[in-house]
Amino acid sequence: MIGILSRGILRIPGLETLLGEPVVPVSPWRARPEPLSAIAGWGFKPTSHRARDYARRHDLPYLALEDGFVRSVGLGNQDPPLSLLSDDLGVYYDATRPSRLETLIQRPLSDVETARARAVRTAWCMARVSKYNHLREEQAPLPYPAVLVVDQTFGDPAITHGLADPTRFQHLLDAALDENPDATILLKIHPDVFAGRKRGHFDPKRLARLQRVQVLTRDVHPVSLLERVEAVYTVTSQMGFEALLWGRRVRVFGMPFYAGWGLTEDELPAPERRAPVGLESLIHGALIAAPRYLDPETGERCEIERLLEWMGLQRRMRERFPESIQALNFSAWKRPLVRRFMQGSQVEFSGGEHQLTASDAPPLAVWGLAPAPEGRPVLRLEDGFLRSVGLGADLVEPLSWVIDQHGLYYDPSRPSDLEILLEIHDFDEALLERARRLCERIVASGLTKYNVGTARWQRPVSAKRVILVPGQVESDASIRRGAPGIRRNLELLRAVREANPEAHVLYKPHPDVTAGLRAGGEHESAARAWCDELIVDVPMATLLDGVDELHVLTSLAGFEALLRGKRVVCHGQPFYAGWGLTEDRLPLARRTRRLSLERLVAGALLLYPTYVSRVTGRFTTAERALDELLEWRARGARLAWWHRWLVRPVLGRLAAVRDRR
Repeated sequence: MIGILSRGILRIPGLETLLGEPVVPVSPWRARPEPLSAIAGWGFKPTSHRARDYARRHDLPYLALEDGFVRSVGLGNQDPPLSLLSDDLGVYYDATRPSRLETLIQRPLSDVETARARAVRTAWCMARVSKYNHLREEQAPLPYPAVLVVDQTFGDPAITHGLADPTRFQHLLDAALDENPDATILLKIHPDVFAGRKRGHFDPKRLARLQRVQVLTRDVHPVSLLERVEAVYTVTSQMGFEALLWGRRVRVFGMPFYAGWGLTEDELPAPERRAPVGLESLIHGALIAAPRYLDPETGERCEIERLLEWMGLQRRMRERFPESIQALNFSAWKRPLVRRFMQGSQVEFSGGEHQLTASDAPPLAVWGLAPAPEGRPVLRLEDGFLRSVGLGADLVEPLSWVIDQHGLYYDPSRPSDLEILLEIHDFDEALLERARRLCERIVASGLTKYNVGTARWQRPVSAKRVILVPGQVESDASIRRGAPGIRRNLELLRAVREANPEAHVLYKPHPDVTAGLRAGGEHESAARAWCDELIVDVPMATLLDGVDELHVLTSLAGFEALLRGKRVVCHGQPFYAGWGLTEDRLPLARRTRRLSLERLVAGALLLYPTYVSRVTGRFTTAERALDELLEWRARGARLAWWHRWLVRPVLGRLAAVRDRR
C-alpha cells in the first residue's frame, strides 16, 4: 500500500493501476496507516517536500512520480497522464545522483529486447507522437538546411538538476550559429512563453538582429520540425530525446537523462556512472522498462506499443481536415458532437449563411444534404452505421458519424467518399482480415444500427420462404435521393406481396415512426393488408437471423442482412448496391467493381466512418466501438419515463415541422 499526501496525485485516474498497488491518503498530522510499503510524491515539486520528510521520519522508501515520455493527447491541465515513471532512487532529470531510469538504460539487452526497442522506435515515428499530441503539424515549408534550437521555460527544474543554468541558452544559440554557417536557425519557443504564462531565455531584441535566426511564432507539433531539420540544439528538453528517435544529430548543453551515453554531442562531461550504450538501450530503458502505461480505453495496464497505436490514431484523425472549419445551422444539441467528431480542428458555428466569414474560405461543415454556398469546400456529416443503443431522434449520442468531402453515402446522384473508396481502394489482406473478424462479431452479437426492441419473434414453422420488408421514414433524404422508382413503403410492400404470393412476408415500420418521433409513410397504416405479419418491437437482428431475404428501398437493414449472408433485393440505390452482392432493380452504371463482402465491410465500417469513444471522448476504432456498444446494451439503455412521455412528443412535432420544409 502506497501512501500519498498530495490530493492532486490522488485524483489521477487509474493511479492504482499505474502503480500496481493500492494507494491511501496520508496526513502528516495523523497516525501512520498500516501497512505502508512506500510514500509517493511528484518529483521535486514543492509539494513533494512533505512527502519526502514523511518518508524519512517513518523510515519508508520514497517514490518520485513523473509523467512518462508519451503522456497524453492534451496538456497536463486538460488530460490525465497515460504513462507514469515511479523512481525509488532519484528523479530521471536529476543528473546529480543515480535514478532508476539510469540503471535500466545501462542494463544489457537480449536480442529480443534489442529488436523490440528498434520496433518501438519505428512505431514511435510512424505514429508521429510526442509527449503531448494536441497540436497541429507545421504545413508551411521550412528553410533548408535548418537546425532547431529549443528554448525552455525560465526556472524549469530540469535545467538546474540537469547541471545547467540560464547562461547555457546563450551558449547554445551561439554554438548553433557558429557550427552551422550555411543553415537557418529555427528557434522554438516554449508554448507557455507564447501564451504569456512564463518567460523564456532569449532576448527578443537580440534575436531580431540575427539574420539567420527564425523564431517559430506558431506552436506546432514537434514531429513536423524534427523530421525536417538536420540537428537539434538543446539544454535538457525532451525534444533532444525525440530527435534521437528521428535519427537527428543532437547537441546538448546540460545533462538530461539521454545525454552522457555517447549518443549525443555533449558540452558537459558525463557523470562517471554513465558509460556509452547503444540507442536501443536508451529506448528500452526510457520507453519500455521504466514507464508504466495505462490503456486509455480499458483502464488497464498496457505496453508502450498499445499506447503508440492509440496515440497514432489520434494524430492521424486530428490532421484529416484543415485547422479551421465553419459549421452551418447546427442545433445546440449537435454542436458539442461536431467538435467531438472534428477534434483537431477549430470549429466556428454560424446560424445562417449571412453569418459566414469568407476571408480565407475555410471548409464548411453541414448536416446531411443541407444546402451550402457555392465555391466552398463542404464537409457533410451524417450518422454512421454502428451508431448507438437508442434512436438518434431521441437525442441518444452517437458512437459514429461519417464526414464526407464529396457527397454522402445515401445520395447516388454523385460519388461519395465511400463510393470512391469502394471503387478504387487497394484492400490489403490485413484490412480484409479485420473486416472478417468484425463481421463475425457483429453477427454473433446481434448488433445493428440502433439496437432497439425487446419483443421476441419466431419464424413460422410452416413458412418455406420468409421475406422481410423494412419500412423507412419516407421524408428522409435517402428516399428522396436514392429511390428514383418506388418511393413509398406501401408501394414496396405491395410490389413484394404481388411478386411473391407464396412467401411469408413481414413488414417492420421504422423505429422512429413506431416511437412517434417521425411521421408514418403515405397510407402506411394499410400495411397490414399486404403482409402476413406486422412487426413492431422485435430487434432487427432477431428478424435478420430468421428470414430468407430482404426487399429494401435504401434501408441500412439490407447491408446488415448481407453481413448475415441473406439474399437482398434493392428497389433503390443504397451504398451497398451495385457491387455484385445484391439483386438490383435499378442498377447504377457508375459502380463497376465487383466486391467481396469483406471489401464492402472494410470500406463501410473500417475506413469510411469516424468513431469516437464514449469512455475517452477521443477517436477510436470500429472494433472498440463494437465493444462499447455491447457494454452499453448489456447495461441497458432504457429511456426515462419523463423522456418517453414528455420529450418524445416535442421531438416528434419538431421533426414534423422539419420534414414539411
